[in-house]
Amino acid sequence: MSGTVRFDFMHFMPYVHLPENHKDFHSTWVDFPNKFYDPQKGHALYQRYLAELLLAETVGFDGIVVNEHHNTAYSMMAAPNLIAAAIIPQTKTAKICVWGTPPNLEYPNRLAEEYAMLDVMSQGRLEVAFPLGTGMEYWANPINPATARARYRESIDIILQAWTQDGPTTYYGDFYTYRYLNPWPRPYQKPHPPCYIVGTGSPETVELAAKLGFGYSAVFVSKTRALELNQQLRKSSAEHGHPVRPEQLPLQVITYVAETKEKAEAEAVEHVRFFFEDALRTTPNFLAPPGYLSVAELKKRAALADKLHGGFSFDNVNESFFLAIGTADQVVEQLEEWAAKMDTNHFNILGAIGNMPHWKVVKNLTLIGQDVIPRIRANAAVERRVAAE
Repeated sequence: MSGTVRFDFMHFMPYVHLPENHKDFHSTWVDFPNKFYDPQKGHALYQRYLAELLLAETVGFDGIVVNEHHNTAYSMMAAPNLIAAAIIPQTKTAKICVWGTPPNLEYPNRLAEEYAMLDVMSQGRLEVAFPLGTGMEYWANPINPATARARYRESIDIILQAWTQDGPTTYYGDFYTYRYLNPWPRPYQKPHPPCYIVGTGSPETVELAAKLGFGYSAVFVSKTRALELNQQLRKSSAEHGHPVRPEQLPLQVITYVAETKEKAEAEAVEHVRFFFEDALRTTPNFLAPPGYLSVAELKKRAALADKLHGGFSFDNVNESFFLAIGTADQVVEQLEEWAAKMDTNHFNILGAIGNMPHWKVVKNLTLIGQDVIPRIRANAAVERRVAAE
């Protein structure tokens, strides 16, 4: 495990107070009625979730990750920049990671301005990821999914130009025209904040990350597929003259630590079930609107949606995805094994799982900060010293 080990804490801020009959609905995305949202309960959840984000820095995490989704109880972060702005004054050292807003669903100059504001406000602690957005987002926004990838690429070009070139500049594209691209403020970090692409394995997004020299994080893909994508990125990045560094490959892991493995599973599995069976429940139709995916990718996503909709099996999920649930010893061993295999030193920890109550999140983050993070860092330091000698 080369370089300094990094741990981020990621939160989805779900609305967990689903109605008793929520399983009667084919999806908790897109058309799940918002009459089930209680603003008073939502207020309490926001207060609780913000406290959990701040706790992460206190117990030793290096970064706080927020992200964006629409029309779903899965997440109450339709505008993650607002959450980032709320926690910046209350944090001191943690990276503020907006991973992130699909740039093709926004005016890219506006997104460039907002990110520059956050970077200046945090004195250079911002990191940004550019997702294409799930297929479900395109049912919630008036964007033609068939043009999603071309619009996405153009949006990133505009943001990078706004950050790196002295304005005013011009941009004439197929989707956006700027006679005066001249944003104020500009980013604190030069040439711009660290950037990543977040995706579920589409070859186009991996190639884009390689071409731009960005990091890449594969989410909700199998362990085997994640390894393939990391290898593909390294190969393509080298061809483009951008050798990949271990810290550019965040590894997303659902993590829960307890006194014994049996207790960890007893406390966590029901919330893993909620996450996969209820929070992620959607349909192939919503997951892949017409034109959003190639035929090959459409078949892969549809199969995943059917699997999630068809019922939950902890053994299957545990075998397929990155889950580290057990004692601190077991979690340390598992994370180090995956880091070595994936050649990364950057963990993106999902430590607030599904509808997990506050006390479990606090316990989990505290044990990770107390018994997992320091040991992995110490082991990595020993490895570096031995290698140097």
